[in-house]
Amino acid sequence: MSAAGAVVREDGRLLAIRRADNGTWELPGGILELTESPEAGVTREVLEETGIHVEVDELSGVYKNTTRGIVALVFRCKPSGGIERTSDESTAVAWLTPEEIAERMSEVYAVRFLDALDEDGPHVRSHDGKRLIPAR
Repeated sequence: MSAAGAVVREDGRLLAIRRADNGTWELPGGILELTESPEAGVTREVLEETGIHVEVDELSGVYKNTTRGIVALVFRCKPSGGIERTSDESTAVAWLTPEEIAERMSEVYAVRFLDALDEDGPHVRSHDGKRLIPAR
C-alpha cells in the first residue's frame, strides 16, 4: 500500500515532484513501512522527497491501480515548514496551480490533486495506470 500527500498551500498551489525514475510529475509519496501508520508514512515521504514538513489533514481519496494491484491512499495536507529541495527520488519540486497540475500530469495523478481540492471526499477510484476506469 502506498500513501501520498496532496499538500495545499494557503494560496491554493499544490506541491508536486518530478520523479527521478521516469520523469513524470506526481504527488510526493511512496510505499508504507510495515509498522507505520498511513499518516506517518505521508509525513515521512513528503519530507524525504521535497524537504517540506506537513500536517496531515484528512483522507481525500483511495486509488487502485488494477494493473499493478497497488492501492494508494491520498491525504490532504498543509505545509508546516521546511525548504523545497530535490532528493534521490525527485529531480524537481514545485508549487503548481490546479491548471498546471492538469497540464503536466497524467489523468490518474492529476485527479488525486483535484479530488483533494473539492473536499467532497474521500473519493474512491480505479485506474489501469493510464486512464481512470468509470465506476459501475
